[in-house]
Amino acid sequence: MSESKKKCRQYSVDYLKLGFIASLSDKQLPMCHLCNIVLGNDAMKPSQLQDHLRRCHPDKTDKDLKYFQTLKNKLQKRPTMDRMFALTSQRNDDGLRASYNISLLMAKSGKPHTIGEKLILPVVEEVLKTVLHKPASDIIKRIPLSNNTVERRIDEMSSDIESFLCNYLQTTHFSIQLDESTLPGNAALLLAYVRFIMNQEIYEELLYARTLTTDTKGESIFHVLKDYFIQKAIPLSNITSVATDGAPVMVGRYRGIS
Repeated sequence: MSESKKKCRQYSVDYLKLGFIASLSDKQLPMCHLCNIVLGNDAMKPSQLQDHLRRCHPDKTDKDLKYFQTLKNKLQKRPTMDRMFALTSQRNDDGLRASYNISLLMAKSGKPHTIGEKLILPVVEEVLKTVLHKPASDIIKRIPLSNNTVERRIDEMSSDIESFLCNYLQTTHFSIQLDESTLPGNAALLLAYVRFIMNQEIYEELLYARTLTTDTKGESIFHVLKDYFIQKAIPLSNITSVATDGAPVMVGRYRGIS
């Protein structure tokens, strides 16, 4: 004959008026709100809980539910290690997000990366102290904007955007525009722009800027384009049209890229 399973008692909200809440570590165990003693599950019944209140806290036997509810609310608001770590993590995440957003604004403005520490952080500090009357040091140190950090943020965002764009171009048709430009020192640069439809809207984005390491002949330009498409797994057949800047290497009669 098998043994009958022992009945496991459940906590009831009615026990709060006796000074007991469910244990923070085990909801099936009653915990005294006044002395933090955790009783066994077999004590999870009004008579035993009331007996504990009467024996251990006789001065609290006449307290009403509102009194114990106030104690419970204070306990729930009390800082714990988990809450402190979660709050610290959230603050660090907010600072990291601000660092990326500010780096993006700096990239769009074309300003040198050094203005992060030289101008932007001092401005933020002044606003916090003068307008919001808040201590600025803790907030400022959570927003890294050094020259190297901003450069790294911009590179990461650029790589992420390029990855998203290339993944989309793998499965859609698009037109491409190629421009060949000369930099100081006679370095040749090939710029590629793509135009495509996404979510019923027309977009035009810079696909890449690559240095022409050999020469600027149409064949060399095509190989740079082809190698990039192979590297990013973009089918050349997805190109619907090609536009160029009109340079001879682009529109040559026999060997132009067009």
